[in-house]
Amino acid sequence: MRISTQEHPALVKAQSVMDALPWLNRHQGMICVIKFGGNAMINDELKAAFAHDVVFLRHAGLKPVVVHGGGPQISSALRLHNIDSEFKAGLRVTSPEAMNVVRMVLAGQVQRELVGLINQHGPLAVGLTGEDADTVTATKHWPEGEEGEKIDIGRVGEIVGVNPGAVEALLADGRIPVISPVARSVDDEHVYNVNADTAAAAIAAALNAHTLVFLTDVEGLYADWPHSDEVISRLSASELEKILPELADGMVPKMAGCLHAVRNGVGSARVIDGRVQHSVLLEMFTREEIGTLVMPDTEQDPR
Repeated sequence: MRISTQEHPALVKAQSVMDALPWLNRHQGMICVIKFGGNAMINDELKAAFAHDVVFLRHAGLKPVVVHGGGPQISSALRLHNIDSEFKAGLRVTSPEAMNVVRMVLAGQVQRELVGLINQHGPLAVGLTGEDADTVTATKHWPEGEEGEKIDIGRVGEIVGVNPGAVEALLADGRIPVISPVARSVDDEHVYNVNADTAAAAIAAALNAHTLVFLTDVEGLYADWPHSDEVISRLSASELEKILPELADGMVPKMAGCLHAVRNGVGSARVIDGRVQHSVLLEMFTREEIGTLVMPDTEQDPR
């Protein structure tokens, strides 16, 4: 018995493609910076799905840029090299010896694996670090202690500048830049480890990106954590600025990155659940609200 057109199972797939059409038109040629981190970095299925998503974005006409972290991998490598992980003011102290390991893990392990996964779908991804072509420059970060004193945490940097020229050249050539959060010092004497969330936001702003996406291990920004698991689906830059001091430590770099991005020319910023396969595609090409969207004060919701 023949299946009627209305009953054909492939219609579901066709409808999905048609539903994505308005977003494909809207995002055509736009730069999308994605911070790759959290559980998605250590789960093989999620890593493969993420690589597939990034390639899809590229073939759909967007210009994806990936900035990755590597906390779990760095901790494992430091243990392997018998280097103790010391923390001050809630931050890991990065000695020169530890910095060598950080550099090796980020650029030689995490980045290479991600570039390889993307390039299984074609020769698209190119790896670089923030120190390449002075893409990211930083000064030494001095956090404050409980009494306001400055604390030395070693080779941890605070970003002071982004030169997007090398990234723009790769994008113009149709490539997918994959960037490790390592920065050159302003005086060119040191290399610093910088926060990957902060780096992604700074790079997005320098590129005047259409959107910035953070993959994380939670559903989004919770309205009243830990008392409630209700997720704030969207908020303006001004609304975020008011609640930023009250947020849990783990969310501060991401939400501060969202705020910095939309206050410096990025069209929108999003924190989404990286534990959901293909969460990037769901966020970019559907009306599913799977995270928290941050918008400039004067802009309308782009969903």
